[in-house]
Amino acid sequence: MNLKLGSWGQSRVSANCESEPPTAERCLCLLAEGVAAGVAQVDPEGYRAFRSRVEGHAAQLRGPRSNEERLVLIRSILREFEDYRDESQTALREQLAAWRNLVTLLFGELLESLAVDPGSAEAAPLLQLAKRLTTGNEIEAWGERLSEFMHPLDGKGPAHDLATQLKAADCSTANDNAAGLRGGGSAVEHLRKIMAKEGDGFIVLFRLSCLDVISQRFGPEAVEDCLMAVSAFLTAGLESDDAIFHWSDSALLAILQGRYSDFMVAAELDRIIAQNRESSINVAGRAIMLRIPITFELTPINRLRSADDLKKISAMQAAKR
Repeated sequence: MNLKLGSWGQSRVSANCESEPPTAERCLCLLAEGVAAGVAQVDPEGYRAFRSRVEGHAAQLRGPRSNEERLVLIRSILREFEDYRDESQTALREQLAAWRNLVTLLFGELLESLAVDPGSAEAAPLLQLAKRLTTGNEIEAWGERLSEFMHPLDGKGPAHDLATQLKAADCSTANDNAAGLRGGGSAVEHLRKIMAKEGDGFIVLFRLSCLDVISQRFGPEAVEDCLMAVSAFLTAGLESDDAIFHWSDSALLAILQGRYSDFMVAAELDRIIAQNRESSINVAGRAIMLRIPITFELTPINRLRSADDLKKISAMQAAKR
C-alpha cells in the first residue's frame, strides 16, 4: 500500500505505521493521518495542534483494544475533524472581516489625504462596497472602480485636484512675495533641519478669508498690504525660534519649535490673532482699517515621515477650507 501524503505527513506516517503488519488498525491509522495531512492550513498553529491530536488518537488504535475502545477512538478522530472544520470557518470569517476593515480604513485614509468627503456621491458607494467584499471577483471589480475614481477618463479626479493644489503653493525659496517672507521651498528645508535633529513642534497653516472681496473693493494692492500686515503681527507675536513662510496668495505657514501641547499652541495663536483683529492698509494714500478673518490648522511635526510631506499636508488643509 503506497500513499502519497506530502513530505510532512508522509514522514510522520512512515515513522508510526510503516513497519506494522497490514491490519485493519494500521489502515485506519494511515487513513486518519493521511486525511489530516490534506486539510487546509487556515491557522498554522491550530493546524499543528489538530494534526497532533489526530495522530495521538491514531497511535492508540495500533495497540490491543476491544471493539468498543476502537469505536470510541474513531469517534474521537471524527470529532477532531469536526472541531477543526468549525475552528477554520471561524478563522476564515475573522480574517475576512479583518481584511474588510483594513481596506475600509486605508480607503478612508486615502480620501482624507486627498481632501475628499467620504460622504460624496463618488466616494460613498466605494466606501460602503469595501465593507461587503467577499470573492476574488468582487475585490478585482472594486479595484477597477477605485482606479476609475482616482483617474477618471476626463483626466480629472481627486489625484488631479491634489496635484493642482500642490502646484498652487509657493514652493520658492525667495522672499519676493507680497508678505516679504521666504516661500514654501524654504519652509521644507527649514523643517528638514528640524527633523534631522528630531526636534518637536507644530506646523501651522494660517488661512486669510475675504481677500477676494478686499481685492474687488480696494484692488490687488490692498490684498498685498493685508498679507504684509498679518505677516508683521504674527512675526512680532511668535517666539524668536519660530519661522513664518509665504504659502499661497491667501495662506501663510509657520513652523513652531519646542511646543508639545496643541491646546496651548491653539490658545497662544488665538491670543495673537485676537490682539490684532484689525489691520491698517493704505489705499490711495488713505489709511483704512480692515478686520481680516484668520483661521489656522495645526499639524504636529512628529506626524510627518519626511520634510517633503509638508507640501502635501498643507495642500490638504487648504483644500478642506
